[in-house]
Amino acid sequence: MLATLSGDLCLLLGLALLLLPLLAVELSRPRDGVWGAVVLLLGLVLVTSTDRLRGAPMLAVLCAGLLIARLAAEVGQARWNSLSETEQQQFTSLDHWRTSVQQLLITTGRVGEGISGIAKQLKPAGKSGVKSKKWVRPESPKTTATSNAASSEAASGEPDPPAEVTSPEGED
Repeated sequence: MLATLSGDLCLLLGLALLLLPLLAVELSRPRDGVWGAVVLLLGLVLVTSTDRLRGAPMLAVLCAGLLIARLAAEVGQARWNSLSETEQQQFTSLDHWRTSVQQLLITTGRVGEGISGIAKQLKPAGKSGVKSKKWVRPESPKTTATSNAASSEAASGEPDPPAEVTSPEGED
Protein backbone atom coordinates (compact mmCIF):
# COMPACT_ATOMS: atom_id res chain seq x y z
CA MET A 1 0.00 0.00 0.00
CA LEU A 2 2.82 2.38 0.84
CA ALA A 3 4.56 1.61 -2.45
CA THR A 4 1.35 2.29 -4.36
CA LEU A 5 0.84 5.59 -2.56
CA SER A 6 4.41 6.72 -3.14
CA GLY A 7 4.16 5.55 -6.77
CA ASP A 8 1.02 7.62 -7.28
CA LEU A 9 2.76 10.66 -5.81
CA CYS A 10 5.71 10.08 -8.13
CA LEU A 11 3.37 9.86 -11.11
CA LEU A 12 1.77 13.19 -10.18
CA LEU A 13 5.14 14.85 -9.60
CA GLY A 14 6.50 13.49 -12.89
CA LEU A 15 3.47 14.77 -14.78
CA ALA A 16 3.91 18.17 -13.12
CA LEU A 17 7.56 18.22 -14.17
CA LEU A 18 6.59 17.37 -17.75
CA LEU A 19 4.01 20.16 -17.84
CA LEU A 20 6.26 22.72 -16.11
CA PRO A 21 7.71 24.16 -19.36
CA LEU A 22 4.17 24.70 -20.66
CA LEU A 23 2.63 26.17 -17.53
CA ALA A 24 5.47 27.99 -15.78
CA VAL A 25 8.13 28.94 -18.28
CA GLU A 26 9.88 31.17 -15.75
CA LEU A 27 10.59 28.26 -13.39
CA SER A 28 11.45 25.61 -15.95
CA ARG A 29 14.88 24.53 -17.10
CA PRO A 30 15.92 22.66 -20.26
CA ARG A 31 16.25 19.22 -18.63
CA ASP A 32 12.99 19.27 -16.68
CA GLY A 33 11.33 17.01 -19.25
CA VAL A 34 14.00 14.36 -18.78
CA TRP A 35 13.66 14.47 -15.01
CA GLY A 36 9.88 14.33 -15.35
CA ALA A 37 10.19 11.17 -17.44
CA VAL A 38 12.55 9.62 -14.86
CA VAL A 39 10.14 10.39 -12.02
CA LEU A 40 7.24 8.97 -14.08
CA LEU A 41 9.24 5.80 -14.63
CA LEU A 42 9.96 5.57 -10.90
CA GLY A 43 6.25 5.96 -10.20
CA LEU A 44 5.35 3.22 -12.66
CA VAL A 45 7.90 0.87 -11.10
CA LEU A 46 6.59 1.57 -7.61
CA VAL A 47 2.97 1.05 -8.60
CA THR A 48 3.57 -2.16 -10.56
CA SER A 49 5.93 -3.84 -8.10
CA THR A 50 4.07 -3.31 -4.85
CA ASP A 51 4.16 -7.02 -3.98
CA ARG A 52 7.98 -7.15 -4.11
CA LEU A 53 8.62 -4.05 -2.02
CA ARG A 54 8.21 -5.36 1.55
CA GLY A 55 10.42 -4.71 4.53
CA ALA A 56 13.93 -3.34 3.95
CA PRO A 57 13.49 -2.58 0.21
CA MET A 58 10.42 -0.49 1.02
CA LEU A 59 12.35 1.35 3.73
CA ALA A 60 15.08 2.13 1.19
CA VAL A 61 12.48 3.43 -1.29
CA LEU A 62 10.97 5.65 1.41
CA CYS A 63 14.37 7.08 2.36
CA ALA A 64 15.16 7.73 -1.30
CA GLY A 65 11.77 9.41 -1.72
CA LEU A 66 12.44 11.68 1.24
CA LEU A 67 15.84 12.64 -0.16
CA ILE A 68 14.36 13.34 -3.59
CA ALA A 69 11.60 15.46 -2.03
CA ARG A 70 14.14 17.45 0.02
CA LEU A 71 16.30 18.11 -3.05
CA ALA A 72 13.25 19.03 -5.15
CA ALA A 73 12.16 21.54 -2.51
CA GLU A 74 15.61 23.14 -2.48
CA VAL A 75 15.72 23.33 -6.29
CA GLY A 76 12.23 24.85 -6.39
CA GLN A 77 13.15 27.39 -3.73
CA ALA A 78 16.35 28.35 -5.57
CA ARG A 79 14.43 28.81 -8.81
CA TRP A 80 11.82 30.95 -7.07
CA ASN A 81 14.49 33.13 -5.47
CA SER A 82 16.19 33.60 -8.84
CA LEU A 83 13.07 35.34 -10.19
CA SER A 84 12.81 39.11 -9.93
CA GLU A 85 10.07 40.76 -7.85
CA THR A 86 7.99 41.59 -10.93
CA GLU A 87 8.27 38.02 -12.23
CA GLN A 88 7.20 36.67 -8.83
CA GLN A 89 4.17 38.99 -8.77
CA GLN A 90 3.30 38.12 -12.36
CA PHE A 91 3.66 34.42 -11.53
CA THR A 92 1.10 34.70 -8.72
CA SER A 93 -1.45 36.62 -10.84
CA LEU A 94 -4.56 34.95 -12.20
CA ASP A 95 -4.03 36.27 -15.74
CA HIS A 96 -0.68 34.52 -16.00
CA TRP A 97 -2.22 31.17 -15.12
CA ARG A 98 -5.22 31.74 -17.39
CA THR A 99 -3.00 32.35 -20.42
CA SER A 100 -0.77 29.41 -19.49
CA VAL A 101 -3.77 27.06 -19.29
CA GLN A 102 -5.12 28.43 -22.60
CA GLN A 103 -1.78 27.77 -24.26
CA LEU A 104 -1.76 24.26 -22.79
CA LEU A 105 -5.26 23.58 -24.15
CA ILE A 106 -4.31 24.92 -27.59
CA THR A 107 -1.21 22.74 -27.62
CA THR A 108 -3.22 19.72 -26.52
CA GLY A 109 -5.75 20.38 -29.29
CA ARG A 110 -3.01 20.58 -31.90
CA VAL A 111 -1.49 17.34 -30.66
CA GLY A 112 -4.93 15.72 -30.82
CA GLU A 113 -5.43 16.95 -34.39
CA GLY A 114 -2.02 15.61 -35.36
CA ILE A 115 -2.74 12.22 -33.84
CA SER A 116 -6.14 12.03 -35.55
CA GLY A 117 -4.52 12.97 -38.88
CA ILE A 118 -1.96 10.22 -38.45
CA ALA A 119 -4.71 7.77 -37.50
CA LYS A 120 -6.67 8.68 -40.63
CA GLN A 121 -3.61 8.08 -42.78
CA LEU A 122 -2.91 4.74 -41.15
CA LYS A 123 -6.52 3.57 -41.27
CA PRO A 124 -7.02 1.24 -44.21
CA ALA A 125 -9.46 2.60 -46.73
CA GLY A 126 -12.14 0.53 -48.43
CA LYS A 127 -11.18 -1.68 -51.35
CA SER A 128 -12.36 0.77 -53.98
CA GLY A 129 -12.91 3.82 -51.86
CA VAL A 130 -16.56 3.97 -53.02
CA LYS A 131 -19.18 3.87 -50.28
CA SER A 132 -22.10 2.64 -52.39
CA LYS A 133 -21.87 0.74 -55.63
CA LYS A 134 -24.30 0.69 -58.48
CA TRP A 135 -24.13 -2.53 -60.42
CA VAL A 136 -24.61 -2.13 -64.16
CA ARG A 137 -24.85 -5.12 -66.47
CA PRO A 138 -24.21 -4.85 -70.17
CA GLU A 139 -27.32 -5.59 -72.18
CA SER A 140 -27.14 -8.63 -74.42
CA PRO A 141 -29.26 -8.93 -77.61
CA LYS A 142 -31.57 -11.44 -75.87
CA THR A 143 -32.27 -9.12 -72.95
CA THR A 144 -32.81 -6.22 -75.35
CA ALA A 145 -35.49 -8.20 -77.21
CA THR A 146 -37.10 -9.21 -73.91
CA SER A 147 -37.15 -5.64 -72.67
CA ASN A 148 -38.64 -4.46 -76.00
CA ALA A 149 -41.36 -7.11 -75.74
CA ALA A 150 -42.08 -6.11 -72.16
CA SER A 151 -42.36 -2.46 -73.14
CA SER A 152 -44.71 -3.25 -76.06
CA GLU A 153 -46.79 -5.49 -73.77
CA ALA A 154 -47.06 -2.69 -71.26
CA ALA A 155 -48.11 -0.32 -74.05
CA SER A 156 -50.83 -2.65 -75.45
CA GLY A 157 -52.17 -3.63 -72.06
CA GLU A 158 -52.59 -7.30 -73.08
CA PRO A 159 -50.12 -9.89 -71.88
CA ASP A 160 -48.62 -12.37 -74.32
CA PRO A 161 -49.94 -15.94 -73.96
CA PRO A 162 -47.67 -18.12 -71.83
CA ALA A 163 -45.23 -20.28 -73.70
CA GLU A 164 -45.87 -24.00 -73.82
CA VAL A 165 -44.12 -25.91 -71.13
CA THR A 166 -42.60 -29.17 -72.21
CA SER A 167 -41.32 -31.72 -69.81
CA PRO A 168 -37.78 -32.94 -70.19
CA GLU A 169 -38.98 -36.54 -69.94
CA GLY A 170 -40.33 -36.87 -73.45
CA GLU A 171 -43.89 -38.03 -74.08
CA ASP A 172 -44.69 -41.25 -75.95
